Amino acid sequence: MDYPAIRPRRLRRTPSLRRLVAETSVRPSQLVLPLFVREDATEPTPIMSMPGVVQHTRDSLKKVVNEALQAGLGGVMLFGIPTTKDALGSGGVDPHGVLNLAITDVVAEVGDELTVMSDLCLDEFTDHGHCGVLDPDGNVDNDRTLEIYGQMALAQAAAGVDLVGPSGMMDGQVAAIRQALDTEEHTGVGILAYSAKYASAFYGPFREAVDSALQGDRRTYQQDGGNGLEGVREARLDVAEGADIVMVKPALAYLDVVRAVRQAVDVPVAAYNVSGEYSMVEAAAANGWIDRDAAIIETLTSIRRAGADIVLTYWALEAARLLSR
Repeated sequence: MDYPAIRPRRLRRTPSLRRLVAETSVRPSQLVLPLFVREDATEPTPIMSMPGVVQHTRDSLKKVVNEALQAGLGGVMLFGIPTTKDALGSGGVDPHGVLNLAITDVVAEVGDELTVMSDLCLDEFTDHGHCGVLDPDGNVDNDRTLEIYGQMALAQAAAGVDLVGPSGMMDGQVAAIRQALDTEEHTGVGILAYSAKYASAFYGPFREAVDSALQGDRRTYQQDGGNGLEGVREARLDVAEGADIVMVKPALAYLDVVRAVRQAVDVPVAAYNVSGEYSMVEAAAANGWIDRDAAIIETLTSIRRAGADIVLTYWALEAARLLSR
């Protein structure tokens, strides 16, 4: 019997060989930790559909960003949860609103040693839960929303943010935000654009995390799950409008889009490992059906392998610990 002369298994024989020839790596510096801060909270509040994730107080937020710094993470993405909401999402532009105060807190805590990012969207602040203001017929008014996004960008820039993250999928949002920032001489503030954001079933736990008041759905402005070319087009439009980083969200169900966007643009590409993806693994692991630690690393590796330079994930701190073993 003739045995094979070419044996790929030779390079899998030991851990050191496998590390030597690894095509894809995950480093803590490539990971961003999303964090929720709740206005007037006196203690961290567990999010039941996201085991291990909490709504932070301003004090507990400071503690966890220091942990992120010590773990060598690439950054944090901040989301604010106000006590009151209105039709215009006024809390998002208020300099004393929870998100803008949280930005100031975090920047004072870590300076420029950790990249501070903030969600730039109205959904956490509106009483109807949509990402923009509504017209008399109940539809999201794209251009009125852009004006508010510009105001939000200025409030977040004044608070000290490094990158704003427009996630509302309004047409022209990057251009409007870039113009607002540059006009007020905030030229150093970057834009991480949620460019290909799909109307997904995997956002469910996130809506508990931000106490969403959503009425209806967001399918008139978030992308249809069957459209890959459209995701690439959106990313290219955002780059043309001045985005510094583009993002695909969710990650796992759209790895093909991550790959296509990576091949189409010449700026860094991020992907958001969203709440539903996190919670599925946590639920399966809690039932003993999968190896949790291995599943975390495999998930993040798959997103990196698809082409993401940056991964937003609720496992960022834990993954950093696992990677240091």
